[in-house]
Amino acid sequence: MLSKRVISCLDVRDGKLAKSVKFVDTKDIGDPVERARKYYEDGLDELVFYDITASSDKRNIMLDVVSRVAEQVFIPFSVGGGLRTVDDCAKVLLAGAEKVNVNSAAVQNPGLIAGASRAFGAQAVVLSMDVLRVPPTLEIPSGYEIVINGGRRPMGVDAIEWAKRGEGLGAGELVVNSIDADGTKDGYEITLTRMIAEAVRIPVIASGGGGTPEHLYEVLTAGRADAALIASMLHYDEYTVGEIKVYLMERGIPVRLVETGN
Repeated sequence: MLSKRVISCLDVRDGKLAKSVKFVDTKDIGDPVERARKYYEDGLDELVFYDITASSDKRNIMLDVVSRVAEQVFIPFSVGGGLRTVDDCAKVLLAGAEKVNVNSAAVQNPGLIAGASRAFGAQAVVLSMDVLRVPPTLEIPSGYEIVINGGRRPMGVDAIEWAKRGEGLGAGELVVNSIDADGTKDGYEITLTRMIAEAVRIPVIASGGGGTPEHLYEVLTAGRADAALIASMLHYDEYTVGEIKVYLMERGIPVRLVETGN
């Protein structure tokens, strides 16, 4: 069985590490470069960097911060925020990222997924989906809607159908961000994660709501996720990566353990 991954998300605003609850009430909480190095040394499997206001501000991503983070970590590193063209994606990869993470622009221009996949390979293209729970309708039968621009703009697109379309266009992986669970630390959106995991054949990363190691266990088992993305648990020093992985391993979840020297 393939190892399950523990991934951390660095939401960056104006060059500083930030954290929100349900995509609002965003606060600056530190230096993303220092945190990236700390999590890497503690055995993190992968890092995701989001420039959270690049899309809504209609500006390019902060490549200098990307480069500084890439110099500190030697694990897979994906970057998103403000990537609107294949050329934007190329600049991020040249700055040191292994993967590009497309979101808002891909919903508005699905050809971005296909173009990036052709240019860099599916393994380098991650489709990130910001999803809000809504009453089911004919347009959104699953009851989960795609929202873009940092949770500001509902698109009338069903999340399950968008996940399947993204896979068909060439995305190699999906990040499923639950807006309802974001920053609450009350647990992942298990139903949403499972529905998407069962609808596609590519890896699914659960995001939003992780507050305890038990929450990761639940989404990796009942939610059928291939990886769990965490933020607050690490950013506020409530747990270490090592502690989380030991918890999962003791409950039969295959994870990659590393010697941290601590």
